[in-house]
Amino acid sequence: MTSFRSFLPQPQAPRQLVCFPHAGGAASAFRGWAELVGPTTEVVAVQYPGRQDRFGDPLPEDIPSLARWIADEIEPRLIRPTAFFGHSMGATVAFEVARRLQPRFPSRLARLYVSACDAPPAHRPRTTDFADEEIRAYVRSLGGAGAALLADDDLWELSLPALRNDFRIIETYRYAAGAPLTCPVTAIAGDADDSVSLADVQRWQELTIGPFEAVVQPGGHFYFDDSAAGLAEMFREDARWPVPARIVEV
Repeated sequence: MTSFRSFLPQPQAPRQLVCFPHAGGAASAFRGWAELVGPTTEVVAVQYPGRQDRFGDPLPEDIPSLARWIADEIEPRLIRPTAFFGHSMGATVAFEVARRLQPRFPSRLARLYVSACDAPPAHRPRTTDFADEEIRAYVRSLGGAGAALLADDDLWELSLPALRNDFRIIETYRYAAGAPLTCPVTAIAGDADDSVSLADVQRWQELTIGPFEAVVQPGGHFYFDDSAAGLAEMFREDARWPVPARIVEV
């Protein structure tokens, strides 16, 4: 089964935005984005194995193998200007996919948007021995729509295997130094996110030789639950995804 979902197919749109969900997240996290972004951009969401309509698919062993698989699938789709948007764990996955589209210049990507995520060189592997209640407490602390899972025990039990595996693969992820990206990078932080700060996301500048910007959005770790329109405006303004290097507070 393909990895990609488009809730409002627009194959004639001149460009596409490919979205990578957070840990425990699914393609449906981006269901309403197409209407916000508008007809010039088709929004395509990655569906990781082990959730929703891919519930029975084997869970990924690690982030590099997941990224290789997605890169192989996405390559034939790169026939129009394409940007990646990855949130939290999804930013790391999107980055690793982008690396596998290298090396070539100009980049296969018009832009990489990384959201609410430390830059990979700052990541330090940690324990993978999480009790279910620890996972539950962490999800609760982040807030956002995903925390609604906590209110439904049956839904929580269905979601837990994929979430537990996502925790494992992100906590065991090790950044391997290599050639920098050549595409522009926009790094985004929520101004009330206690887990990832503006200073944290600024380190993404180390990973590209292209233009870089760091942007602050109002809200916590899942800032776009309440301000997706602000992100959509940013995508629309980046008509070809070109942005001068700067720090912008919005």
